[in-house]
Amino acid sequence: MQLEPLSATRATTHTANTRAITGTLGEPALVALDIDGTIATSGTLEITEPVREAVARVRAAGHHVVLASGRSLVGILPIADQLGIQTGWVVASNGAVTARLTLGVAGGYTLEDVRTFDPEPVLQRALALVPEVNLAVEEIGWGYRVLDRFPEGKVNGEQEVVSLADLWSVPVTRAIVKGPDVAERLLGPLRSLDVTAVPAADDWIDVTPTTLSKATSLEIIRRTLRVGSHRTIAVGDGVNDLEMMAWASRSVAMGHSPDLVKAGADEVTGTLDDDGLVPVLLSV
Repeated sequence: MQLEPLSATRATTHTANTRAITGTLGEPALVALDIDGTIATSGTLEITEPVREAVARVRAAGHHVVLASGRSLVGILPIADQLGIQTGWVVASNGAVTARLTLGVAGGYTLEDVRTFDPEPVLQRALALVPEVNLAVEEIGWGYRVLDRFPEGKVNGEQEVVSLADLWSVPVTRAIVKGPDVAERLLGPLRSLDVTAVPAADDWIDVTPTTLSKATSLEIIRRTLRVGSHRTIAVGDGVNDLEMMAWASRSVAMGHSPDLVKAGADEVTGTLDDDGLVPVLLSV
């Protein structure tokens, strides 16, 4: 499947970056992969055999495959398991949680970096402006405390319905604000509270600590692994992937991505239905 340059300039950038990624024998690359819309259909665990094989090939060649997702950690672990990734790094909750997959430890991971914030001002502002919103806060490795239950499959892990006071009783890594047109109605007001607010859909906003993204965690991982900045690839399809794409030496948007995401990438590959991730991985 042919990768599609976005412009003549981007085509030149793609050529240079491909040489940088593939041209230095023995120097591993860091390949950062979004999950929903890139590896699997949103909210599912379905991964095609060509994708699994391509990921395995990249890892067997000595490169670092890092799953970087808006999913919570409990939602990433089954994907890592399907891909045969038992050791390595993952970025969860849009960068609020960085974990290392480790054999022989409880749960199969150790938490390496966890960023939290006080959710009370955010949740109070959301309720004041859009009273019909539903709210949730993350419990790492378990699921979510929620104001009302979310439909099955909409959040990862377990759910516990709690009072408002219990939602903001302790600092959290991530909060979810879901309601009609919240991306339009609440992004500005929530961002004014010095947090990172990212729309996952028209009716869904993920809130994490300030100045945080997948890219901030990936840079920590890159330095820890001592991978050269010229040996970084990022593949994604969502607005929450834009910082990651800007961070990477070579960035690729899935073919079904919004125009804003495509414009922020060096290349556009096929869609999820076309296994668009596969040719990117095979070019590493």
